Amino acid sequence: MTEEERLELAELLFPGIDKTPENYEKIYPERDLPEGAMVTRLGPSPTGFIHLGNLYGAFVDERLAHQSGGKFYLRIEDTDDKRYVEGATDLIIRSLGWFGIDFDEGANASGETGNYGPYTQSLRGDIYKAYAKKLIVEGTAYPCFMTEEEIAAVRESQEASKLTPGIYGEFSRCRDWSLDQIKASLAEGRPYVVRLKSSGFPPEYYQKLAAEAEEKGEDKDTVPEQTKIVVIDAIRGKLEMPENFQDVVILKTTGIPTYHFAHVVDDHLMRTTHVVRGAEWLSSLPIHVELFYKLGLRRPVYCHTAQLMKLDENGNKRKLSKREDPELSLGFYMDQGYHPDAVREYLMTVLNSNFEEWRDKNPDAPIDEFPFKTKKMSSAGALFDLNKLNDISKDVLLKKPASEIYDFLKAWSDEHALEYAEVFADREYLEKILDLGRSDRKPRKDLIYARQIMKFISYFFDDMFEIEDELPQEVPTEDVKEILTRYLATYDHSDDQQAWFEKIRTITGDMGYAVRPKDYKKDPDSYKGHVGHVSTVIRIALMGRSDSPDMWEIQQILGEDRVRARIQTFADDH
Repeated sequence: MTEEERLELAELLFPGIDKTPENYEKIYPERDLPEGAMVTRLGPSPTGFIHLGNLYGAFVDERLAHQSGGKFYLRIEDTDDKRYVEGATDLIIRSLGWFGIDFDEGANASGETGNYGPYTQSLRGDIYKAYAKKLIVEGTAYPCFMTEEEIAAVRESQEASKLTPGIYGEFSRCRDWSLDQIKASLAEGRPYVVRLKSSGFPPEYYQKLAAEAEEKGEDKDTVPEQTKIVVIDAIRGKLEMPENFQDVVILKTTGIPTYHFAHVVDDHLMRTTHVVRGAEWLSSLPIHVELFYKLGLRRPVYCHTAQLMKLDENGNKRKLSKREDPELSLGFYMDQGYHPDAVREYLMTVLNSNFEEWRDKNPDAPIDEFPFKTKKMSSAGALFDLNKLNDISKDVLLKKPASEIYDFLKAWSDEHALEYAEVFADREYLEKILDLGRSDRKPRKDLIYARQIMKFISYFFDDMFEIEDELPQEVPTEDVKEILTRYLATYDHSDDQQAWFEKIRTITGDMGYAVRPKDYKKDPDSYKGHVGHVSTVIRIALMGRSDSPDMWEIQQILGEDRVRARIQTFADDH
């Protein structure tokens, strides 16, 4: 096809597209940023499911941009209209906001912010068509009218011949069509896609050359090997892969671009310097490299993160699964009420191998002071451990004042657990509860995430109080009421902790129990049990549990009336 014919074809396919890539270069100029500043983006699809991998990548994006004085933006990649879910964009923005992801520009709850939009791909249709039109004019793209049935037949024949499946070379029936053939199909109203006309060759091509050379007795060194692309990945280092040879679709029959094409155009015009994405995109890298080359655009630095893995019941690593693992969804952490700081702290231990060492040396430093580096990221599977997240969450919450924890729990309850609304009626009371045992010489780490905290403190609220544990076997049934009756008779809410415990010791000795546990252990036949068993009876009557923080402190928070009422009720029931 001649240059004039290609120009005519471009106008036939894109009659209303009058802007050129050169126009868009002026509309979206290079950013005015300090030298070395990075521009990163998060590009989730609005499918109604936002997952841990999105957050994992967002932390990398945010650190790279903000540590370097650059920009971090949110782009909504909604070109896959079959997977689009109504309201999913709001879910993405709300979920990422919960975890404190701070975007400098892009899509947001009120629309968009920034000079490089639209930041929603479905609103950028004319831009993609302008770049596709350029490829048509240059002869590096073409309209393909092959039907689904024809494509399926090609693949079937390829499989039968043990050839690499796909539409390329001789298998693309429209690749070398004349302008007249294309015009005739357009006149018939036949649907078409626009494909990249790849310059690459499949592995069979090189195998054929080698076989022919061998038949002719030619030197093998004269036979070209399959062309490789080389990409320096910021996480994985040097990557060497076979070039692309597939004539991939760049515009669908609807005129909507594929991800391959849209992200190349957008990353260039939005002046993205670093693309952080999952390892599942590695296989597509040759396509993207060719697209950047054919469009004459500078390629960003790719950072392919490791897949998130977990240990199965047999101790083997496997990929986190949407179907099998609820913890893959960000909704899980929001519903359970994990504090964003705890999630961020944990994910940083997964992201950078030296973070924990830095944290040990800087226990109170803000996490943003950590010098994040892509070279410290693992290229192998990143192991996600919910138990470790819980341990880190305990440490994170321990450092937060009760007032801040109260505010977090209240915000969580308002959005995810309205059944706990009454818990927040008395702020002073709840803050005392949240502070329980946290200022001891060896502070307790009882608080992990919101739902666990609500369960843990439930005995402080009469409408949630329940007896959960069994009484100690060492205490005969007939002694239970007697212990509690004596306890009530001597109870003085103004007693300090020492005076209070001495009264329990007196009850213990008077009723035939060992005042010191070691005496019971040494000579169990001489005693019914020991002071710990007597205390447990009182503890269960008060808290419904055999294990809890300091009982005297709990009583001070509960107040005398509630203490006496609970002891009396339990005694009456026994």
